[in-house]
Amino acid sequence: MSNQRQLVLNLFLYPGGHHEAAWRYKGSAADRILDITYYQELAQRAEAHKFDAIFFADGPALADNVRYAQRFRFEPITWLAAIAAVTSRIGLIATASTTYTEPYNLARLFASLDHLSRGRAGWNIVTTGAPQAAQNFGLPEHPPHHERYERAREYLDVITRLWDSWEDDALVNDPVSGVFAETSKIHAINHVGKHFRVRGPLNISRTPQGRPVYVQAGSSDDGRAFAAQFAEAIFTAHQTLASAQEFYADIKRQTRAFDRSPDQIKILPGISPFIGSTQIEADRLQDEFNELIQPEYSLAQLRQMLGLDLSSYDLDGPFPRHLIDAHEVSPAGSSWSSTSSIAKSRRFGNWSSGSPALAGIG
Repeated sequence: MSNQRQLVLNLFLYPGGHHEAAWRYKGSAADRILDITYYQELAQRAEAHKFDAIFFADGPALADNVRYAQRFRFEPITWLAAIAAVTSRIGLIATASTTYTEPYNLARLFASLDHLSRGRAGWNIVTTGAPQAAQNFGLPEHPPHHERYERAREYLDVITRLWDSWEDDALVNDPVSGVFAETSKIHAINHVGKHFRVRGPLNISRTPQGRPVYVQAGSSDDGRAFAAQFAEAIFTAHQTLASAQEFYADIKRQTRAFDRSPDQIKILPGISPFIGSTQIEADRLQDEFNELIQPEYSLAQLRQMLGLDLSSYDLDGPFPRHLIDAHEVSPAGSSWSSTSSIAKSRRFGNWSSGSPALAGIG
């Protein structure tokens, strides 16, 4: 058996594209963002070109900046079930929150997707960073960062036990004997914890994989530790090579600390490539996209990422870095730190957040 390492290719699908102005660019498929056949076609093309998985992000709240960008979200498990019907090999990764769902319901959804896809489901485990989500679930405020990860650990324990509540051979399905399932091989979990009380067992038989592939996308200290302990893949995005290398080394180190082999977790760095026949052509394409970004959208993004209202500053002037330096405490997570470090070295111009842009020759 070869020990040669394999490059994992994951297609991160977003309704309007990852660049904020992609939906406005000439030739875009902006008129098909509600058409499931569009996403089915993209998935089929990705599968044909040897991609390992497709990935849908999600969040249980509407983005504040939806006026200027296609920043709404489909419920990903439903969408991926439709994609499963027209593909046969590619992995199907859906994002779901441990803060704003219940383990039993989510266990059923992912078990169903894994059965429908014949063992291709993956779960991007998030705790939800958007504070406005709390008001959609009857909560007075968004739970603190550490509390969300505490709940996530208990959640993962519960949901994994639910998926394991049916033994591999519990489903008999024998019309001749009349035995459908061997009840001695179906077990209640009887969980009683700080956040959950769940009897079980699950009402769906064990799936082809047993459970979905565990993926994680948090880059905060808590998120890194959670990924190192549980994840099989982690999605991340960095603006510099040094930052990416530090992240990689830290995840591998923490993975060892949890008595796991570093090879058990794959790190998937995000890029948004701009491809041209020459470097000049690729740079020009990126500039054309950036010119389509609405300044109001950029300001809204910065306000969301940094917690700063910059509307009174000159958009063509240098970034007012003193405002960032004045922050005594930054929000938990890597998005704030990476965004602020870039902001300090840039002019306002056409600000674009999201995955790092890569202009390249192809």
